[in-house]
Amino acid sequence: MRKIFGFLSCLMLLASPALAEDTIKLGAFFDLSGRASFIGTPSKLVAEMLVDKINAEGGINGKMIELIIADTEGDPAKSANIATKFIYKDKVVALIGPTLTDTGMNVKKIVHSAKIPIVMTVGGDPVIMGGKFGPFDWVFKSPQRSKIAVERLFTYLKDKGLTKIALLSADDGFGKDGLRWMEQLAPEFGIEILIKESFGARDTDMTAQLTKAKNAGPLALVVWTTGPAGAISAKNVAQLGIDLPLFQCHGLPDPKYIELAGPASEGNRMPATKLMVVDELPDTDSQKAGIQEFVKLYIEKGYDKQFPINTHSGYAWDAIMLIAKGIEKAGTEPEALRAAIESTQNYVGISGVYNLTPEDHNGLDVDSMVMVQVRDGKFVLAD
Repeated sequence: MRKIFGFLSCLMLLASPALAEDTIKLGAFFDLSGRASFIGTPSKLVAEMLVDKINAEGGINGKMIELIIADTEGDPAKSANIATKFIYKDKVVALIGPTLTDTGMNVKKIVHSAKIPIVMTVGGDPVIMGGKFGPFDWVFKSPQRSKIAVERLFTYLKDKGLTKIALLSADDGFGKDGLRWMEQLAPEFGIEILIKESFGARDTDMTAQLTKAKNAGPLALVVWTTGPAGAISAKNVAQLGIDLPLFQCHGLPDPKYIELAGPASEGNRMPATKLMVVDELPDTDSQKAGIQEFVKLYIEKGYDKQFPINTHSGYAWDAIMLIAKGIEKAGTEPEALRAAIESTQNYVGISGVYNLTPEDHNGLDVDSMVMVQVRDGKFVLAD
């Protein structure tokens, strides 16, 4: 009888919430080996860097964070499987990631069904849009909305009198999201889109689309894509001798873009996070000190040698911080945590100052972005 009682006692101890919740489990999945691994891999490093920092400072409410990492490989189906494992096997409190808009959309319905919060690090807006895109109650995202990036770009184009544009956009989820917002916002800013051309996100030549764009007689070219395709379009513009200003989207401010495009990148302009030009910010900017501390820590870790700071570098940091602040305020019960994240106000992050609402699960406005340009092989504030 004593043996049976002892066995039952052990089972009860193993099932004890106190033991089960010794750590706060967070699931983090990024594109570590897919087409966006140049974004996903440093995102993983930054996530680990911040978790180490939080744990070294005593954790959250005295509990350590346990980060469970996985590679989506840029595959929407694999991302869905990982999210399911995180939630039902690993019993995570919340999720961070993935990297691509298409993979994020595949995960959206899973977290909604499970009622577990996620802060995504994807560029596209559909993950936090309702209606035909499905409920977004449990989904947040740390990168600027495409809508905000378009507003920053169009404000600049209007100020410069570049109101007639030719637009090239990728045919993936991110490209379609940018296209949708540019079509919707163009009239508001007095921008006329003379021609719209699409290309595959993995295409290696856009000369046909660019030739059509040039013949439409625009004052500027706008390309909306991420990854190598952006650099390819810049090289094609140079090869065709198109003497028009080239604007890229907010997914491309990255030394890798300059490396891939080479001299063709010179003068290219694009919206970016302030991270890209932190030393040019006035000391009165509320983000400057925090960004400089982030950069210092990143360099001390040696990450900059393989993955130089780019506009994406702070997304994983901000995603984890939004969750951490939510847990600190409301604990780990899913609905309480979700509500706490949703009520975040005045969090001064790496990518902007976050003010979330039930309607806006991003919380960044147009002032969180600046226009940058490539000058002498480096990103600087645009003239």
